Amino acid sequence: MKTEILSGEKKNLAIAGKLLKNSELVAFPTETVYGLGARISDEKAIRKVFQIKGRPPDNPLIVHISKLDSIAKVAEEIPADFFRLQERFFPGPLTVILKKHKGLSFLITGGRDSVAIRMPHHPVAEKLISLVGEPLAAPSANLSGRPSPTLASHVFEDFNQYIPLILDGGPCRWGLESTVVSLLSETPHLLRPGVITSEEIEEVLQKKVQRSSEQLAPGMKYRHYAPKAAIYTFDTLDTLLSHLQTPMERLILGKDLPVSHHTLNSRDLYYHFRMADAKGYKEICIFLDPQIKKQEALMNRIFKASYDPCYKTSFSLL
Repeated sequence: MKTEILSGEKKNLAIAGKLLKNSELVAFPTETVYGLGARISDEKAIRKVFQIKGRPPDNPLIVHISKLDSIAKVAEEIPADFFRLQERFFPGPLTVILKKHKGLSFLITGGRDSVAIRMPHHPVAEKLISLVGEPLAAPSANLSGRPSPTLASHVFEDFNQYIPLILDGGPCRWGLESTVVSLLSETPHLLRPGVITSEEIEEVLQKKVQRSSEQLAPGMKYRHYAPKAAIYTFDTLDTLLSHLQTPMERLILGKDLPVSHHTLNSRDLYYHFRMADAKGYKEICIFLDPQIKKQEALMNRIFKASYDPCYKTSFSLL
């Protein structure tokens, strides 16, 4: 199969729509990372998503919508808290877990009675979903376990000759996956940190948000984000410089370091991970200064991808 990368203009969206209606998969940009989409009514295509990604079948997918009235087709017993959150954060980098609609395929939800829903804030994603006429079930458009794609070329690296089309929307704005919050109980639970913080959610809902290790969210059960290179983190400059005494081709991420490095930030984390692999680096060294440590979502992704023995057994969350 030949894989094409096309811009998100109208004629290419029409091509993408036809492919999706013919049970093919299409990769598309969002404001977080690129997604790999299938129509929610197309179980044949949904099975392809799991097969092509190498994704375990109990790892649920996110349902992407372009309009609010689609909610009634994928969820039921929707609490008032959902509408408070959607009014503030939709479209945007927030995924909300609700009770699954009885007509929604269990393939999408990983066999669970809950469903993850979000409305992406990207014109190509919005137009594509609207054109297809139904929500798209879409995980990140990468091989399972690999760093999520923030460029169309990243998707091509993983899926060349496996999917027919990648819609190119340029670099993703945020570069990290969406915040995931569960509304399955009266108390909201934060399952995955992201750009939208628990404090912002608490402000809207006027109630405390608990952090949870429950494996209910898409991508939360298995290790993820990891490049081929080993990742080492350093809390002090002295320990980093000591480690660098061993000669090696490596990538160094941090801020204001006395050695050659790239600036560490959320948007470019996965870009740097993939760059390190492309150059064949054996390790990535990350300096965690006090400001970086305050960025919960970024720290979450670093440690979930880390080869540090302290974190190798902690991959129950994404």
